[in-house]
Amino acid sequence: MEVSSGLGPRPGSSGLTREKHEEDQGINIENLELETLVNDSRSNHQFHSMGALDILRETVWILRFNSGGFMAIVAVLICPVSAVLLSNVLVDQSLVKRLSFRLLLVAKSSGLPLKPFVKQSCHRMAEMVISAAMCFPLFVTLLLLSKAAVVHTVDCTYSRKKFDASKFYGIICKIWKRIVTTYLWGCLVMSGCLTFFIVLLVVVSCVFLIMGFPSDLILYPAMVVGLIFSIIFANAIIICNTAIVISVLEDVAGPQAVLRSSSLIKGQTQVGLLIFLGSTIGMAFVEGLFEHRVKTLSYGDGSSRLWEGPLLVVMYSFVVMIDSMMSTVFYFSCKSYRLESASEENEPVLEAQVNGEVQ
Repeated sequence: MEVSSGLGPRPGSSGLTREKHEEDQGINIENLELETLVNDSRSNHQFHSMGALDILRETVWILRFNSGGFMAIVAVLICPVSAVLLSNVLVDQSLVKRLSFRLLLVAKSSGLPLKPFVKQSCHRMAEMVISAAMCFPLFVTLLLLSKAAVVHTVDCTYSRKKFDASKFYGIICKIWKRIVTTYLWGCLVMSGCLTFFIVLLVVVSCVFLIMGFPSDLILYPAMVVGLIFSIIFANAIIICNTAIVISVLEDVAGPQAVLRSSSLIKGQTQVGLLIFLGSTIGMAFVEGLFEHRVKTLSYGDGSSRLWEGPLLVVMYSFVVMIDSMMSTVFYFSCKSYRLESASEENEPVLEAQVNGEVQ
């Protein structure tokens, strides 16, 4: 991968392997990819895995090369979902209040003090769960289709091709089932993490309550559990996002894609967490602006909502697209890292063979 140009050949490229595959049908595909990439690294000395800033820089180059295709994806697929998410038009506030009340009862029975922080956390979690349930049809159609389109466009960019909607339609018809299957398994993983967090939080709080700790002190171990859960949940989201990329580019789906993703990102988890943190901060910032400038009439007569609302929707959609692009580049970077590690492990053996031949 040529980080300096932003458009270098990516691992797993069909264009890189086709010529050698035609010369020798008996060569193993994985070994062929490794050999090709090692030869490229020797020729230009630019082949290496990337950090978070390198991935961001690569994403900008890709966006510039195929800007028309990405803008079409934002306008047609991502903006409608962003408008619904930011406005919460599908979220029933009565359901949010009911779920928030039940979570507060669970917190109270566990010994947690009902302080503003706990109340806000319960309300936010209830709103997140209800929003995910109500918007699920949009997530599994338009948003998932946009992720697949972004992955395909990034792959086309590495092959020096422009995004072709008709070609993408033909591809998506063939791979749509495995993408949806992988997405549903990802939702199952994240739901399991959330359920495990609630159960663990209740258990820890009850244990400290039985031990005689006052309710104010129980809040601190609960916060530690919440911090640990945040890291685990972030890793789960990274794995699920990478699994979707894998299901688009490779012939695997469902639990196999999730397991392959968890194996692929080993050694690059810190980079994935930085990408996730940056995307989360960007989305939260736009959500806060939309909440204050559009939903809440805190200034003037509200006429600026006519242009601020659509502008913030576009900004949010752009952040979502960049997040998908960086997840795709992160996938290629992880493959590069794995191939680098394999080449480093094999290098002493090759040197030994050369030395033996010389003797």
